[in-house]
Amino acid sequence: MTVSCSHEHAAWPGTVSISAPTLHAVIRDIAESLRRSGVEALVVVNGHGGNYVLGNVVQEASARGERTGLFPAAEDWETARQRAGVTTSLLTDMHAGEIETSILLHAHPEFVRPGYESADFTADDRRHLLTVGMSAYTDSGVIGRPSLGSAEKGKELLASLADSFGALFALLTSADGADAGAVPE
Repeated sequence: MTVSCSHEHAAWPGTVSISAPTLHAVIRDIAESLRRSGVEALVVVNGHGGNYVLGNVVQEASARGERTGLFPAAEDWETARQRAGVTTSLLTDMHAGEIETSILLHAHPEFVRPGYESADFTADDRRHLLTVGMSAYTDSGVIGRPSLGSAEKGKELLASLADSFGALFALLTSADGADAGAVPE
């Protein structure tokens, strides 16, 4: 889905969002449709930090006994960050920073705007982000250090995430994967 919960970006013209209940309903409907088609395990891959409701979707499905996972977790990002040599923390690197810029420089460099090398902006104290939105913390939309991004870091970030995904896939597809004691590290 290319449209999800992006309400914190509402101050920038052209931002399109759907409500959390709508995202929840759409993902649940898709999952139910796939299960009717014989899909026994499902991973919801989240590409946007503002989609908080996806955690609830996965929790509810798991409580119903459905094999469902959410990827990537914060720990997956931290492992990837360390493996790639990303220097900014996950707190500092919130939006259009070192991580996202690195991934784009590797996968789609044509999407990285000229000037990213001098677009660093940090705002580590964002305790009221959900109340006032991102525009209260940044004029450009950048919260992080895109100047530290590189294609090499992007390649390592994606390779690490692929490895982490393998562990979740194994958990969801193993015969005892639903047992709490079967969680791989």
